[in-house]
Amino acid sequence: NPTGEKGGGAKAPVPDEETMVASMKGMASMLPPGFKGHPSSILGAGWKVQPCLVSLPPGTTTLANVEGPGVIQHIWITVSPLAYRDTVLRFYWDEEETPSIEVPLGDFFCNGHGLRCNVNSLPVAVNPVGGFNCYWPMPFRKRARITIESQHPEPSFGFFYQITYALTEVPENAAYLHAQWRRSMTTREYPEHAILEGVRGQGHYVGTYLAWTQFSNGWWGEGEVKFEPLTDDIASVGYWYQAEPHAPFPELPPVHERWSR
Repeated sequence: NPTGEKGGGAKAPVPDEETMVASMKGMASMLPPGFKGHPSSILGAGWKVQPCLVSLPPGTTTLANVEGPGVIQHIWITVSPLAYRDTVLRFYWDEEETPSIEVPLGDFFCNGHGLRCNVNSLPVAVNPVGGFNCYWPMPFRKRARITIESQHPEPSFGFFYQITYALTEVPENAAYLHAQWRRSMTTREYPEHAILEGVRGQGHYVGTYLAWTQFSNGWWGEGEVKFEPLTDDIASVGYWYQAEPHAPFPELPPVHERWSR
């Protein structure tokens, strides 16, 4: 139900034959012999029988497109770890042309390296069974549009998600959430990794997530973000709130440059 319309949730569209066959492979043993229709067809019209995106195809899919004013309060997503770095979340506030948030799916929920791990914090929580939860308050005035681009060569099956929001007045001084992903393969000659730079406008920085692959002995990830010159693979997400418009983001690296070692 990307628009939040009344009674519009969980409706099953008629899939093409290829998608239908692929999505039914795992339930073939539960269907009557010779059954070729969509599983919901045996229930009749009007049933809410699509609890997920059966297939997240390559390309961009709109998850939400909601008119404001309002505040996104909670986002929940679960999908195979194969999609953590090959899919990109983008958030657009108030009809803007460039996203205020552009981060690989897993990294946005503090799961880097293409691997699932538990997270226990106020803004982000990842449960032992794999559910991603985000509690960053995200105010918007005219519109909130959230997309996900799958750059995986094949469809990802079983993409479950829920976006909870409240339609309410937004204070004049409320800022918009922004998030940006960067990755560096550092060298001893140039060990610096920029978490965020070139930001312009009024706002405040609120958090950092680091996915750090250590190539050298002698540093255990403790203390402030300063170190002796090392060769490492560093990926980061910087989170901040600011008034629009925002400065241009650097171009996101292609998918083969986002894969973990």
